[in-house]
Amino acid sequence: MKDGIKFLATMLIVLLFASCSSIKDVRYFQDAENGKTSSISNTLLIKVRPEDKLSIVVNSKDPELAALVNLPVQSMRIGANGSVSGSTQSVSVYTVDPNGDIDFPVIGKIRVAGKTRSEIAETVKNELINSSIIKDPIVTVEFSDMYISMLGEVNKPGRYLINQDKVTILDAMGMAGDLTIYGRRDSVQVLRKVDEGQIAYVVNLTNFDTLLQSPAYYLQQNDVVYVQPNDTRARQSTLNGNNVRSTSFWISLGSFVVTALNFVIVVLNRK
Repeated sequence: MKDGIKFLATMLIVLLFASCSSIKDVRYFQDAENGKTSSISNTLLIKVRPEDKLSIVVNSKDPELAALVNLPVQSMRIGANGSVSGSTQSVSVYTVDPNGDIDFPVIGKIRVAGKTRSEIAETVKNELINSSIIKDPIVTVEFSDMYISMLGEVNKPGRYLINQDKVTILDAMGMAGDLTIYGRRDSVQVLRKVDEGQIAYVVNLTNFDTLLQSPAYYLQQNDVVYVQPNDTRARQSTLNGNNVRSTSFWISLGSFVVTALNFVIVVLNRK
């Protein structure tokens, strides 16, 4: 009988701790196998929208001609991992107007909305050559003040600048220091601004194939990524975290039961 009581006590402790979390709750890409190839259905390059900001710099063998079409240099702050604070960097910034145009020196209005960085650079280059302003322009286009927001159960929530043409949700997770142990990997929400308003996507990071097929695998400027808390974190958000559904409640109860069982064993031994 005493052995049976000890066994039950041991099993109770094991079950309590096993119920706290499961490896399936925290593993990414659970269906991924060595050498497995999965296709990406939608390779989404970032395209410029109204109110976006761009840095456009023109270089030429003739610096005086290039100076005619370059904006005066301004300063902005660029932080580590693309955050919006840190060291100062000099850039020339254009703001895309509501019609999708920028007002370029000498040339005038140029349509940039709906174009990628390389397409904008090619457009500006052709305008300079066709207008006989510069015969050998080298045009560099960079994003300025485009960002994504990481919220919820990530280690470093905040706004992060975009500095490349393709940014995946995995890139964003890396910027934010990965999800916390309490973040739900199977239900990450992405809110995206579209012409009609806001559209929401739910991304499952535990399924490799589903992740690559998601329209939100590649992020866009102004996307908001929200990582929901798992049940353990949600229970901790109660007034004292010690209700009947909380982990701490069951651990306390288990401790009490083990203490009571040990008391019974001592009494039985004395008999």
